[in-house]
Amino acid sequence: MFKKIVFMGTPDFSVSILKSLYQNGYPISLVYTRAPQKSKRGQKINKSSIQKMAENLSIECRTPITLRDNDEEYNFLKLIDPDLVIVVAYGQIIPKNYLSLAKFGFINIHASLLPRWRGAAPIQRTIMNQDKETGVSIMKIVEKLDAGPIMKQKKITITEEMNAEDLSLNLSNISSKIIIDCIDEIDEGKAIFIEQNEKNATYAKKINPNEGKINWNHEADYINAQIKSLYPSPGAWFIFEGERYKILKALISNDKGKAGVVLDDQFTIACKSKSIKILEIQRQGKKRQTSNQFLLGSRIKKGINLC
Repeated sequence: MFKKIVFMGTPDFSVSILKSLYQNGYPISLVYTRAPQKSKRGQKINKSSIQKMAENLSIECRTPITLRDNDEEYNFLKLIDPDLVIVVAYGQIIPKNYLSLAKFGFINIHASLLPRWRGAAPIQRTIMNQDKETGVSIMKIVEKLDAGPIMKQKKITITEEMNAEDLSLNLSNISSKIIIDCIDEIDEGKAIFIEQNEKNATYAKKINPNEGKINWNHEADYINAQIKSLYPSPGAWFIFEGERYKILKALISNDKGKAGVVLDDQFTIACKSKSIKILEIQRQGKKRQTSNQFLLGSRIKKGINLC
């Protein structure tokens, strides 16, 4: 049985996995997460979801700004002498010299079916690309990004209703279960790692907030995927009379018209082909609303062109 496991993670996706390890009795000696971020106005320090969970579980948590060229952190982890390090959306590159510090290596949980969608935003890119399936991959970390040999994968179907938040929660719950089996197999010497096929590799680059700007001259399928893939943040949005409006939920409609024009009183907007019917929206600086609530006091009416 492992005596010391180190966990590295940052966002909500990582939380259920850390919680599962703790509840199943695995010895989490130390947690690493990204350093707390200041709010936009600098009045509040925002701890990561994993830091909050680690504190709730009374597990020591470290938040270095970077691991690269950080001798202090390297020596600290070396002194811990972990059996295994589990990395889940940590948000930092693990330097090569760290990878030898754990007896059984660094194991990563990645939210895609590797080698497809290596990189920072696999969930968003999966939905944006309108993929029909995805999954999670348990792999050994090597120097090259997300290129290590794979131990286990679990595949799921992406339903039409799923947005990035839904898919993230689904994959996180799956990961929290299969990582248990993986740890046990590694501990028992039964783990088998299979090299990835580099020819099939694709990359999920980090999301740029400007990718959320809607171009109504795109296909309705594309725009709907854009809305779902960028929910809840940074969101898909358009500008009307100098204000930003974020679309939170929509459906594809077969109604047709000039791209960007509001076609009816149910907030259906024409695209290059077909249209989208907005179900939920958020005006800049305001609370989210259903389309019916929003339209009661909005200047966006039937016949308005949003292009």
